Amino acid sequence: MQCILTCYIKMECRYAMQALISGRKIDDDSRKDAILEVVSDKYCRTILENTMEKPKSAIEISAETKIPISTVYRRLQTLHDNKLLGISGSISADGKKYFLYKSRVKAIATSFNGSNIEIEVVPNT
Repeated sequence: MQCILTCYIKMECRYAMQALISGRKIDDDSRKDAILEVVSDKYCRTILENTMEKPKSAIEISAETKIPISTVYRRLQTLHDNKLLGISGSISADGKKYFLYKSRVKAIATSFNGSNIEIEVVPNT
């Protein structure tokens, strides 16, 4: 049996001896590296968790998570670049643009068996 490190965004990372949950398996090594880098960042994980249930503005994310707004914007860009965060935009009645961000992932499961790392992403529907 192999030990599987399962990282659920809604929960803390935990070790488990279980089968991977159903999701989309990632095969590209550069994509795996990018996802591992993102989930290793506490601010990215916090933003993904905070935007899982409903879309939120950067200011809402910053206020709710106590992450500085400049850090929120940098991490939002990183998450969007890695296709882990969706963006929707609107123009307010007074002509100002504003964007809402929502996590595109419900969970990310990883396993390492010595020579190979497997990553499975469960979409946030």
